[in-house]
Amino acid sequence: MPLPNIPGYARLNKTHKYSAAGIAAAGAAAIAFAVVPGGGADAKTTAQDLPNKPVALTSQKADAQAHHEALVKQSALADKQAKQEAAEKKAAAEAAKKKAAEEAAAKKAAEAKAAEAKAAKERAVKQAASRSAARIETVAAEKKTYPDNLDGWIRESLDIMKQKGIPGSYEGIHRNIIRESGGNPRAINLYDINAQNGVPSKGLLQVIAPTFKTYHVEGTSWDPYDPVANITAACNYAADRYGSMDNVNGAY
Repeated sequence: MPLPNIPGYARLNKTHKYSAAGIAAAGAAAIAFAVVPGGGADAKTTAQDLPNKPVALTSQKADAQAHHEALVKQSALADKQAKQEAAEKKAAAEAAKKKAAEEAAAKKAAEAKAAEAKAAKERAVKQAASRSAARIETVAAEKKTYPDNLDGWIRESLDIMKQKGIPGSYEGIHRNIIRESGGNPRAINLYDINAQNGVPSKGLLQVIAPTFKTYHVEGTSWDPYDPVANITAACNYAADRYGSMDNVNGAY
C-alpha cells in the first residue's frame, strides 16, 4: 500500500502511522460512497453519471460570461446615450446663444433705424418750419406797405436787400442820398464827365444807365428814376466794389 501524502509522515511512529493510514482509508471510502448514487452495494457508477458536474459548471461559466457581456454592452450604450445627450445640450445652448445674439443685433439695428427715422423726421420738421418762416417773411414783406417818401423808399430797399443778401444800413444809404441828390428821386446831373459822355447820373443815388442795368435787382422796376430800384441797384454796385454802401463817403 503506498504511503499517504501527509507532511511529516516519515517521522511518525508505528501507531501513529497506522492511525493516519486508517483515517486516509476512511476518507477515501467516504468519498467513494458519496460518488455512488443510492449508496447501495448494488449501485454502479457509469460513465454517463460522472460528467454531470463539469457540464453544469461550464453552463454557469457561459451564463456568467453572457451576463458580463450584456453588462458591458449596456454600459457602452448608456455611455453613448450620455454623450449624445451632452452633445445635444451643447448644440441647443449654442443655438440659443446664437439666437440671442441675432435678436440683440436685430434689436440694435431696429433702434438705430428708429433713431435715424426720428432724426430725419426732426430735420424735416425743422426744414418745413424754416421754409414756412421764410414764406411768412416773404409774404409779410410782399404785403408790407411803405410810405411814399425818402424814409419809406430806404426801408423798402433795405427789406429787398435783406432778401437778396446785399449789405447796407439805413444810415449809410441815407447819408449818400443826401449828398448825391438831396433826396430828389428825379435828380439828374447834366454837367459831370458822365453827362459829357452821354450817360448822365440819375435818381436818388445818381446811378448811370450802364451801372443801373448791370446791377439791377430782380423784383424792382427797370426805371432808373424809381426810388426803390435806384437805391437797391446802387447798393448792389457799392457792395460789389466797396463791400457796402456804408463804406462810401464820396463820389463813387
